[in-house]
Amino acid sequence: MMNTIGRTSCFITPRANAKMKKTFGILLLLLAALAGRASSTNQVFSTGTVNLAVPVNNPSGLTSTLDVSGMSGNTASLTVNLDITGGFNGNLYAYLVSPTSTTVFLLNRVGVGSGNPYGYGNTGFYITLDSASGNNIHNYQMSAGYPGDLNGGGQLTGIWAPDGRTILPNSDPSAFDAAPTGNTLTSLDGVDPNGAWTLFIADLAPGGGQSTVVNWGLTVMTVPEPQTWTLLGGSLAAFWLINRKRRK
Repeated sequence: MMNTIGRTSCFITPRANAKMKKTFGILLLLLAALAGRASSTNQVFSTGTVNLAVPVNNPSGLTSTLDVSGMSGNTASLTVNLDITGGFNGNLYAYLVSPTSTTVFLLNRVGVGSGNPYGYGNTGFYITLDSASGNNIHNYQMSAGYPGDLNGGGQLTGIWAPDGRTILPNSDPSAFDAAPTGNTLTSLDGVDPNGAWTLFIADLAPGGGQSTVVNWGLTVMTVPEPQTWTLLGGSLAAFWLINRKRRK
């Protein structure tokens, strides 16, 4: 009799079991909805048209600041958009500084190397810089798509990896033959993107005309941190499953 009572006290009626299944189904739907709310966010930030003239043969260059705000969570990926017209591309030196003071070298006398002391003479960039690209911008004239990568205004177009060469821009041309060693844009993953981002750009050689920064911007993707109540929902689901197995 005692054994029978013991088994009967743990028995779950079909009606109760159906109710528990329904409750669990509602919980799963709630968790799915919460997961949707925690999905990634992609947003473009731009200076708009600024038309900043880069001083020719002047290491002081110019700086332009772009404020990023309203982003939730940490950076999952980041790309840089540049629209620069005129000038001589091989004269330009540019880097990006994040709100956390991380520096990524975007351009460093593109084309300069042991076989070319002056760099590339094209006039401007209309590009996206993305560290996921397999084509480094420093040697863009060696890519399979060149010169088809140039638009009607002579600007380089397309998606390229940042230069990444941390050497001084007035280094011996042969020093530019080495592979880049600087931070990539992926170095900025996992941080809060909100705050002031600064672009520095300078023209470091005479001749070739003047470059103008028409505009520049960032495309930022973030993934929000899991909310406490989302984690609690997952814990409740796990607790329900464990107790359901124990009752069987």
